[in-house]
Amino acid sequence: MQLPSAKRSGIVLLVILLLIAAPFMLRHGQQATETPDGPPSVDCNATAPGGQLPPELRAEEGAGGHGVGEPEVVQGVVSSGDTAAKILQEWLSSVDVHTMVSACEKVYSLARLRAGQPYTVVANVSAGGIERFEYEIDNSQKLIVSKTDDSFAARVEPIQYDVEIIRVEGTIESNLFQSVADAGESPTLAIRLADIFGWEVDFIRDIREGDSFTVLVEKRFREGEFKGYGRVLAAIFTNQDQTHRAYLFHDDLGFPQYYAPDGASMRRSFLKAPLSFTRISSGYTMTRKHPIFRDVRPHQGVDYAAPTGTPVKAVGNGVVASAGWGNGYGNLIILRHSNGYESYYGHLSGFARGVRKGAMVKQGDVIGYVGATGWATGPHLDFRLKKDGKFINPTKNISPRSEPVARKLLPDFRRQMDAIRPYLDGEGDIATLDVQKLPNI
Repeated sequence: MQLPSAKRSGIVLLVILLLIAAPFMLRHGQQATETPDGPPSVDCNATAPGGQLPPELRAEEGAGGHGVGEPEVVQGVVSSGDTAAKILQEWLSSVDVHTMVSACEKVYSLARLRAGQPYTVVANVSAGGIERFEYEIDNSQKLIVSKTDDSFAARVEPIQYDVEIIRVEGTIESNLFQSVADAGESPTLAIRLADIFGWEVDFIRDIREGDSFTVLVEKRFREGEFKGYGRVLAAIFTNQDQTHRAYLFHDDLGFPQYYAPDGASMRRSFLKAPLSFTRISSGYTMTRKHPIFRDVRPHQGVDYAAPTGTPVKAVGNGVVASAGWGNGYGNLIILRHSNGYESYYGHLSGFARGVRKGAMVKQGDVIGYVGATGWATGPHLDFRLKKDGKFINPTKNISPRSEPVARKLLPDFRRQMDAIRPYLDGEGDIATLDVQKLPNI
């Protein structure tokens, strides 16, 4: 049915009037939802670079929670590319930033800020800048910079944790990582165990189903949140029915070391392997068919297959004899050790910072990263060992132990070991273990 023309005209006119009036109605509705003199609305989910709260939210917080002259606490995380100047530009002039950087230089350089590390700024704009800046260097220490009358004072302090000692045990069904996870702990603990027993057990070749571990370790907490492991006080690892025990004890120079029950060092001159938790793709042999040239030739080293970028460790203390291109070896590092030993690390994707000819390295230092440079069909480490100028089989090298517990400290070591052993063996109530009574731990 068709509407009369007069009625149709009335409806059109009404629609036009509504369209004209709509913006005014919407504006009025928005004003009605605001307080008379209130601030504009803020997106409470907004974020700012470096993990800070957006300035408008910080200002709002300050207005509601801080009086005039009271400090404002801003917490953030260092982002890639952040500098001290970039983080502090809201509160300090470039001159003040330079003064702060200079004050820190003797204790910790602010040029070494690392992405992912948390920081705290205690700012007081009415007082003219900041009262304090804190930066967590690592899991154990933090830098604190405080404002003085005309400059800044810097110091490094240990991070305070609530510490709980636990006993963790497990049996290996597939690998150490999974067994530690099955025990409810972080894979980091598996790495710690491998570091302790890495001179006795090759965690690449020797692990078998049924191997087991027990560890007495500190867990660290801040405000109820787990923040990592502290000291491993003692540990047991049983590999192929052979049991190894290790106890933490400081040597005569005050350095923490791990020792077997008879006082022998758990450390040896060379690590069992330069990588952890990888597999051997090619062993030491005089008759290997070359994967590229297809002819038979000696392979006087061990190939460890691992993803590109996997850290490679120095197997022993030494000096970098060379670090550069080694033709078929690709990127190659050669370390010169004592007693006529040399170690080779080939096909690397790159070198660690500071690794260059003449540099000193310590056992366990990361010196490079797995790659596939040179004559390689895939990412792996070609590791070789020389003795008096001749290649030897690294997997059969008998490495001498480091120094045992000093004779004068043996009584203290035995008393400490006897005090810890019941807790390690599950015979004591860990709640009664007081490490403060074990000063050498």
